[in-house]
Amino acid sequence: MKKMYQEMLQLLNRGESFVQATILTQSGSVPRTAGAKMIILADKSIKGTIGGGQVEALVQKLGAHVFETKETVTREYNLIGQAGQMDMICGGKLEVLVEYMDASNQQLLGIYQDIRAAIEKRKKVVLVTPIANGKNGNARSFLVKEDGSVGGTFSGLAELKEMFISQARSRYSGVITIAGNRFLVEPVSTYGTVYIFGAGHISQKLALLTPRVDFRTIILDDRKEFASRDRFPAADEVIVLENFEQAFNNLDIDQDSYLVIVTRGHAHDKTVLARALRTKACYIGMIGSLSKRDTIYRALREEGYSEDSIKKVYSPIGLKIAAETPEEIAVSIMAELIKVRAEQS
Repeated sequence: MKKMYQEMLQLLNRGESFVQATILTQSGSVPRTAGAKMIILADKSIKGTIGGGQVEALVQKLGAHVFETKETVTREYNLIGQAGQMDMICGGKLEVLVEYMDASNQQLLGIYQDIRAAIEKRKKVVLVTPIANGKNGNARSFLVKEDGSVGGTFSGLAELKEMFISQARSRYSGVITIAGNRFLVEPVSTYGTVYIFGAGHISQKLALLTPRVDFRTIILDDRKEFASRDRFPAADEVIVLENFEQAFNNLDIDQDSYLVIVTRGHAHDKTVLARALRTKACYIGMIGSLSKRDTIYRALREEGYSEDSIKKVYSPIGLKIAAETPEEIAVSIMAELIKVRAEQS
């Protein structure tokens, strides 16, 4: 989703209006869930997807109409009993919001600039769009920030604002109804940061995957020749450490942090794990065999670490998919990170 917001801001900065289609609600078997987005450009090409198939084609056609009317529209699509006719294997119901995004609207540009800043600064914000059945005219989206400030126009009660802020911890978009009024609520910038300790082969493969699912990615190693931009072009940050004892100096570890320990040796793994257990990170994973893990655990117990804290560690790291190669192990770790992130939400 981070990439979609970046695409939208780039279009607005270029002065290029577009139509945005967002799934509001879904039921039954449908390919995408609430919050999935698609951009429809003036030449009718698209970026992103709301599931493909005939429904996406119909929404694309509706987008061309919205370009002409400049009016926001909500539309329901019933796939039950029509899956075969519509060349889809799914059968369910979708409600889609189709909005004209006017590049000349400076308030809209400001909202998406604020979204970019929130993502970069790891601040939690919520994008809120009022919904009306049928035609909305021009829906006036606004941004509710963690500190209670608002980007855009919001004239609601303070209780409403507090309710929107309370949605910031979620990772999932959805529609909420308050006093008969419906709002699309989209949390932004709750994707999490992955800290990868060690810059070897597995780290290199993993760091190609984490940004693709919106994790901010930071690589840390004490070997300058390994911790380099050439090896980790997709990472947000690459840090060369003096040593692993100082690995956590100046790191902002919080409940949205995921710590992956894949250093080059048992001693370094233990050093990093000992420090990791003192943090509030929601995920701590350490690579290695069961015998290696048990050896490190015994040493930590002797140093006074509690059984409860040690039980929080995911080790051996990754989902059990019989992974062997660095690429396969990276996929198994990535899958575990996605699973834990979903559970956190």
